[in-house]
Amino acid sequence: MKYLLLTLPLVLFAACQKSAPKADAYGNFEADERIISSEANGQILELRLEEGQTLQAGQWIGRVDSTQLVLKKEQLRASIRAIAAKSPAIRAQLAVFEKQLDASREQLNALQREKLRVEKLLKSDAATPKQLDDLNDQMTLVQRQMDVTLGQRSATDASLGIQKDGLLAEILPLEKQIAQLDDQIAKCRIINPAAGTVLTRYAETGELSTFGKPLYKVADLSQLVLRAYIAGDQLGSIRIGQQVRVGIDAPEGKMKECTGNITWIASKAEFTPKIIQTKDERVNLVYAIKIAVANDGSLKIGMPAEVRL
Repeated sequence: MKYLLLTLPLVLFAACQKSAPKADAYGNFEADERIISSEANGQILELRLEEGQTLQAGQWIGRVDSTQLVLKKEQLRASIRAIAAKSPAIRAQLAVFEKQLDASREQLNALQREKLRVEKLLKSDAATPKQLDDLNDQMTLVQRQMDVTLGQRSATDASLGIQKDGLLAEILPLEKQIAQLDDQIAKCRIINPAAGTVLTRYAETGELSTFGKPLYKVADLSQLVLRAYIAGDQLGSIRIGQQVRVGIDAPEGKMKECTGNITWIASKAEFTPKIIQTKDERVNLVYAIKIAVANDGSLKIGMPAEVRL
């Protein structure tokens, strides 16, 4: 009788072990973690985030001191204004030649009218040929003066244009420097680039930030990825997009089951990772797969899980 009582639990345990389905693959959960680094040099004036906080993409979370950048920008603007003040007033200077040309045209028109009058008088012998010759000489002289004025106007226009182009050539690099400063000033605003949960905070308000210094780590925990490993003879039974069952440890020795979809299958075999199997099984070649699993809050990064295909 005692023998039967002692062997009964062993029989029940063996029966439970035999009926429990064996997992087809084992692995651990991971997430797409991003380390957000500083894009500016200076003191961190604000950094509004805490570990475990959920952030949205594009959310403002802090700023780096940009005083020196703003002062440099104002200095460049002052330099541009000083250079612009040296720019020649081309229109005003050319207007002087235009007035001279207008006066010459009026004088030429008056001489032309007088010439017509003298030609009529000459036909009736009321004028002399010398009067007509004098008028022609005066018209020729006025025309020459106009040609000289036009030449002076063109030369002045070209000279002022070269001078202005030289000043603009000095201004253009300063404007490019201002554009660079605007970009650096904008990067002094710390903007979260991707939605997710803050995993680790590396910097504090008041610390000195340098370009590339890590500020915090963020990851989207709404969906985790289970990296699991299967044997080579199981490759034929899986495909991308296939839905599988994923089990995680639950209280009282139970398993909590959820579903996931295979998103990636490795093209090359590798040795089983140490965290997955026993020492004897680690010498086996397996294939890695990734399974996307929606997270209801119970899944954690690094948590072990098993897969049933």
